[in-house]
Amino acid sequence: MFADSPPGAIELPDASVPVTGITLDSRTVTQGDLYVALSGSRTHGASFAAGAVERGAVAILTDEAGRSQAEATGVPVVVARDARATMADAAAVLFGRPGDELLMFGLTGTNGKTTTTFLLEAALAAGGRRVGTIGTNGFRLDAQELPSNRTTVTTPESPDLQALLAVMRERGAQCVAMEVSSHALALQRVERITFDVAGFTNLGRDHLDFHPTMEDYFEAKALLFEPERCRIAVVNTDDPHGQELARRITERGQVRLETTGMADSDHQIIATRPQGPGTWIHYRGPQGEREFTIDLPGDYNARNAVMAVAMATAAGVELDEAIAGVAHAQVPGRMQLVRLDGEQAPTVYVDFAHTPQAIEQAVRSARPGPGGRIVVVTGAGGDRDSAKRAPMGAAAASGLGIVVVTDDNPRTEDPSAIRAAVAEGARAAGQAEVVEVQDGRRAAIRRALELAGPADVVLVLGKGHEKGQIVGTTIHDFVDVDVVHEQWKLLVGAAQGTGDEQREVH
Repeated sequence: MFADSPPGAIELPDASVPVTGITLDSRTVTQGDLYVALSGSRTHGASFAAGAVERGAVAILTDEAGRSQAEATGVPVVVARDARATMADAAAVLFGRPGDELLMFGLTGTNGKTTTTFLLEAALAAGGRRVGTIGTNGFRLDAQELPSNRTTVTTPESPDLQALLAVMRERGAQCVAMEVSSHALALQRVERITFDVAGFTNLGRDHLDFHPTMEDYFEAKALLFEPERCRIAVVNTDDPHGQELARRITERGQVRLETTGMADSDHQIIATRPQGPGTWIHYRGPQGEREFTIDLPGDYNARNAVMAVAMATAAGVELDEAIAGVAHAQVPGRMQLVRLDGEQAPTVYVDFAHTPQAIEQAVRSARPGPGGRIVVVTGAGGDRDSAKRAPMGAAAASGLGIVVVTDDNPRTEDPSAIRAAVAEGARAAGQAEVVEVQDGRRAAIRRALELAGPADVVLVLGKGHEKGQIVGTTIHDFVDVDVVHEQWKLLVGAAQGTGDEQREVH
């Protein structure tokens, strides 16, 4: 029925057992589905096989460990040595290999994936393409959100990904720009997709709760640039791991390589400088030399913009079209400017920065007015790499201003213990003017706004675009941008004696 075999060699069940869909989640099975039962962190998916069959699953794909429970259901069972690879084959076949009919762009790296994906979307659209995007911020087609019941997963599992690509193809997409996480590569979510252009932004400390070492983390990302997975590689060689990746690609000689960076690269950033709330860039590349401005602050966003331009032009977009596209692109939750009313309002940015490297970049990009300070609100996620918490605090303190340590998504950990680790790192750095610890993210945002003056910059870091806060196993509604507006309104009202009260501190 199925076999461990190359793409294109998969046989679906015969007509007597028609398979019309595929899913990993027994709760979402509908009539005609192939249910895929894999080993999980706590239990095996085969434990839910009977329920999947009751809901309409007509066949089960599993591994040797799930064989007996799957066979007990009485439906046809496929036992594969590499069930994830076989699942990816099956999904691609069921949905008609949609990736083969789309111009595929993939972005990997620790920081900058989401921003660069949005910038790339804008560059491709400026070149007249209809563009789908897939990533941490959700799914879009022609810059319009596609509704989904997504989790926070950056790259969907292969059945969901192939289904999404099929929907985009049917709705007229010509190309797709997607974030490709290290999890996706390690767990074979993007198998059976060949990326026409793949980009590497950088590598910093992250996801060491999943990867045993930084080397393993890098090797997972490097999988995207294997000859069977991409045709053109665009690599940031300002990053040491990017240099190593470029060396490997050059040595193999099977993938076309273009590099980006501040010096000795194909797409060179000659100079940058702040310009208003954005950044002026002097660029030189294969199609010529240009000066242009983007609406995003910081040298790292200049690198993201040039990466997007390089990937777009590598696929045939004219340079001036690509530049026009990136110039005014905005990214929700990525150095997102929150405009507050009143002459006493500070400048406020909300950003997803949740690694030491990303926090330092955000702090570096902040530009207080004369005599102004940087006020950073930050925390760290629970049930994740605990060793990065102190370095995150130290990075927040690098702004020489005020650090308000609070909750991110504590999940099932003790929030006070997480806060203590971040605060210890901030204090040990010895750079911050003040380090405060605030129980509750809403209260911390309020405190930062109280401390900030009109010349100051407030950075609310860690959650960016997210619409919920995970406390225990419950997701509470929480949007940083909305809470900034809410708390500023309350502070202004209190100053004016309106008697408004803060009703919720979460």
